[in-house]
Amino acid sequence: MAASAICMLVTCASVSHGSEPQLFAWPVACELETTCFIQNYVDHDPSDNALDFRCGHRTYDGHDGTDIRLPDLDVQRKGVEVVAAAAGRVVHTRDGMDDVSVKVVGKAAIAGRECGNGAVVEHENGWSTQYCHMAKGSLRVKPGDRVSSGQALGSVGLSGNTEFPHLHFTVRHDGTVVDPFAEGAAKGECSSGRSLWQPTLNTVSNYPAAEIINAGFADRAVTMDEIETGEFERSLPGSHSAAIVAYVRAIGLQADDEQILELKSPEGQVIAEYRAPKLPRDQAQYFISAGRKRGGVVWPPGTYRATYVLRRKAAEIGRRSFQLDIAP
Repeated sequence: MAASAICMLVTCASVSHGSEPQLFAWPVACELETTCFIQNYVDHDPSDNALDFRCGHRTYDGHDGTDIRLPDLDVQRKGVEVVAAAAGRVVHTRDGMDDVSVKVVGKAAIAGRECGNGAVVEHENGWSTQYCHMAKGSLRVKPGDRVSSGQALGSVGLSGNTEFPHLHFTVRHDGTVVDPFAEGAAKGECSSGRSLWQPTLNTVSNYPAAEIINAGFADRAVTMDEIETGEFERSLPGSHSAAIVAYVRAIGLQADDEQILELKSPEGQVIAEYRAPKLPRDQAQYFISAGRKRGGVVWPPGTYRATYVLRRKAAEIGRRSFQLDIAP
């Protein structure tokens, strides 16, 4: 899914510097857990397995950065800024690669350019940050430019080795990858190390077990790819629609997770329900839907309510309720 971005724009070198930490601002102009979400963290497991800094599974083998994803392509097309996480000097950039899923172009087409459009910024004391998968034509900086913390570098895109719009953000110190959530943590250690995020970034310290990134209604059956486009949000069901379908897409799901999606009429009756089978394996993202075809001439007016519940080991870890109003 996201690219492993080790040295894709810059040749890594190891130079000894002081151990004082560098603190970073959030590198995307978005609100975490609302308008953007962490898809993957840095992999802390030295083996062929994968563990994030909390010994969870929100990463994959060899992943060397933090993937900050947008809810869908519609949001990406409107433009979401990538900003410098700290003051420094731009040392490398790439632009001109198309914003297209690797599922479409194939990995051979982007070989050696897996990072896509992006930039590398050097900071003081051997620290550097790398920004990958930015939008074609969006870069606002060039090598040699000095940037301040929070200065726009470009926009989130879909270039390089990726299937969804996001920023792959990598921190390095003396050429070695550092997890900004757990700097100094030994490989395989859980919940150790120190955060390199600025103290004002309170929500960054959160670690959701899983997250709901899309929830809505459509007038027909939906697919994952269609949810990714974001176009359903502009064509909600109406009184004469052939069906009312509720859908949810979640990320960070694990094997044996249970999901239920229920749709109720304005009178409170359950008119559709889907109880997904327990997941056979971890899922980076997963969507379910529940709907019903129109039985009469029109849908009865009123408020249709959908509720999604996610359970892990019999405990509820996620819930989202949302509604659709049908006018008379």
